Amino acid sequence: MATIHIDRLLETVVKQGASDLHLTVGQPPVIRLHGHLRRLETKTLTPEDTTALMKSITPERNQQELQEEGGTDFGFAFGDMGRFRVAIFKQKGNVALVLRLIPYKILTFDQIGLPRICRALCRRPRGIFLVTGPTGSGKTTTLATMLDYINANFDRHIVTVEDPIEYYQQHKKSLFNQREVGVDVPSFSEALRRVLRQDPDVILVGELRDLETMESAVRAAETGHLVFSTLHTTGCQGTVNRIVDAFPHEQQEQIRVQLSINLIAVLSQALMPRVPKGMVAAYEFMVVTPAIANLIRENKTYRIDSAIQTGKKYGMQLLDEHLWNLYKEGTVEGADAIDRSRNPGDMQDKIDAHRRGIEISAEEARKQGQKGEGEEDDDIDDIQLRT
Repeated sequence: MATIHIDRLLETVVKQGASDLHLTVGQPPVIRLHGHLRRLETKTLTPEDTTALMKSITPERNQQELQEEGGTDFGFAFGDMGRFRVAIFKQKGNVALVLRLIPYKILTFDQIGLPRICRALCRRPRGIFLVTGPTGSGKTTTLATMLDYINANFDRHIVTVEDPIEYYQQHKKSLFNQREVGVDVPSFSEALRRVLRQDPDVILVGELRDLETMESAVRAAETGHLVFSTLHTTGCQGTVNRIVDAFPHEQQEQIRVQLSINLIAVLSQALMPRVPKGMVAAYEFMVVTPAIANLIRENKTYRIDSAIQTGKKYGMQLLDEHLWNLYKEGTVEGADAIDRSRNPGDMQDKIDAHRRGIEISAEEARKQGQKGEGEEDDDIDDIQLRT
């Protein structure tokens, strides 16, 4: 019964285009659709239900880890419909599951709206490219797109270290080896210690989780490899600070110098509901130019945001700038733009001023007397957009 049940639930996720399936005691199954949680019209789950559903899909090794550690993660293929990344954990003594759909189809640069310069950066022979953002912001999808582009266009040896493997990549023009933490190798740091002997050109480290992994990633870039990785930080400035702060005080000056030489770009993203349905990613993007490298080396990261604003010709942009453009185009709701913004107060003010401008313009059509006032508001709006 449990197997049939899980299959029906997973089919629902795929057919509806949901991103996640939540199974927890005391609730019916819940899906996340276009960023919002929706309860399915089925029975409320009991402790026996969630345990049976867990056992129907979970390998023995992971069931053992759940008992010992209180949680486990793994990936599995659901026929030819897609793969799921599964997180199982205990809550109030009961089993709960979250299954995330990873589509088989890898999206293109244009489909996910990546800055055009990302293609050129994928050609680089060495350096570190970081994709950052909160959980569920599409970092894995962005990295899969970039690695697929390299795989299709260049003859490289690509080695990934993932926990778990999400997008399964095929060998194309490149040679593609994917290692799963806990299955193929015990830890990220152990995999990185050995990877340099495997003649790689491109290395993906699923996440820079600890100091040892960060040191290994920097070392791999220094020795002439292109390294991709992720961090749970928001904003490019915050990403640089987070890496530097992970190191002991006496090593921080050294890591600043190493980052200024080896970091090539930071792409910070947020995933949000698109109007009327679907999802859209908002980006903050920094290419490490000589000017930004100097700011990193001299510990002047507080000036990175203004350097990004002046680097538009490299495709650089601040997150709030992109959110504002998405809002003005009608792609996202004002409330969502404010929620994701790094300066919510400023974003609220801009959106309010914009709405007032529209209302005044509409009023102008009826009352010519307010024309001057309406134009003034629009000018303020233009100035705010340009800064």
